Amino acid sequence: MPRLGMARPDYVVRKFGGEDRAKRLYATISEVGRHEGLDFHFERIRRTPSSIDAHRLVRYAAGYGRADTLVEALFAAHFTDGHDVGDHAVLTAVAAACGMDPVGVRRFMASEAETGGVHCDNLRAHRLGINGVPCFVVDGAHAIAGAQEPEVIERMLDIATVDAVRF
Repeated sequence: MPRLGMARPDYVVRKFGGEDRAKRLYATISEVGRHEGLDFHFERIRRTPSSIDAHRLVRYAAGYGRADTLVEALFAAHFTDGHDVGDHAVLTAVAAACGMDPVGVRRFMASEAETGGVHCDNLRAHRLGINGVPCFVVDGAHAIAGAQEPEVIERMLDIATVDAVRF
């Protein structure tokens, strides 16, 4: 993802091959979310941000015991409200709503602090074969990454079950 993010239509083509597949996946995710009390509004998302600064901010928030709260708020800001969580003003507002000092957050965001840590975490995930989110690892041997249709996950579980019985 470019550091400044990209227009949502461009992202949808690049990630899912087109709008039709994205709509099917988003509909499935939205339905599952509704059953879990989550209200997704993918249609509100105009830009797909780079998540580096959001990840940096989560690492910063961990030092104040606010990482979990911040992650939930960032997901809501992006997936429910359609905010660009690559924008420092949005990140600062979300952090402030989570009880963090906005002046300290702005100062942190103006730096490159924690960028190396985010890149190290990303490299570690890639070395484990994780290249998308969500990522499901079954029985420590089978992984599937990215938003997938239920049939794809079902096939992966079938393969894992066959392998488990064989050994």
